Amino acid sequence: MEVADVLMWEGLSSPLRRPVMVLALTGWFDAAGVATAAIEHLVQHNAAEVVASIDCDPFYDFTQIRPEIRLDEEDERIIEWPTNEIIALRFPEFSRDIVVMSGVEPHIRWHTFVRCVVAAYSRLGCEAIVTVGASADTVPHTRTPFVVGSTVDPQLARTLGLSRPSYQGITGVVGVMQTEFEREELPAISLRVGVPHYLGNAEHPQASAALLRQLEHVLGVPTRHGELEEEMERWRSLHDDAVSEDDRALRYV
Repeated sequence: MEVADVLMWEGLSSPLRRPVMVLALTGWFDAAGVATAAIEHLVQHNAAEVVASIDCDPFYDFTQIRPEIRLDEEDERIIEWPTNEIIALRFPEFSRDIVVMSGVEPHIRWHTFVRCVVAAYSRLGCEAIVTVGASADTVPHTRTPFVVGSTVDPQLARTLGLSRPSYQGITGVVGVMQTEFEREELPAISLRVGVPHYLGNAEHPQASAALLRQLEHVLGVPTRHGELEEEMERWRSLHDDAVSEDDRALRYV
């Protein structure tokens, strides 16, 4: 299967300025949907232009991630499939634009999927890729989540205060993607935030805000993470109520 068969281009209205790609995928590296929620926040609060998408059909087992039936404004039935859209966000008052991709980790054909992302990166003239993710951690919900940033690029590590990757173990497609970018000698950064393990899959906007804050440092463009404050307060109260009824969870708080 060729990349051209599954990577579908919409086109750009105008050239991008020094773009950086930011990517998050639901699945292994997105505990509680924290990383994809951060990307969706960026898209919702900036002028967004869909420039490409990856055909879902070759990459998913639809008995594991099922499409959904919706009714449109005219009560016509439509089917919504897993989407992987590549979206341009422009920041005219700053020195660069960004390209975001928030999608669904594929079940199969990971190599082809990764090649699609690399092809989009190259065609759009991106200068680097930043993958954002989240994993369960022994961090209490009452504290600001800590974001770990890493890269194998020595210059990026020095400039941004990042460490060299040290993780060994099971990985998802994001880990495969990072390795492929390194093999191609393309600048790649990984940002990972810890999510309280005792909260399960409950939403955690405080962790999304922490990722956005670190992204703002890395990218040099505003992420409007402060606008999550009201949502953070609401969920903090819900988390407090849930933990108050769990003696084991109370030990972490």
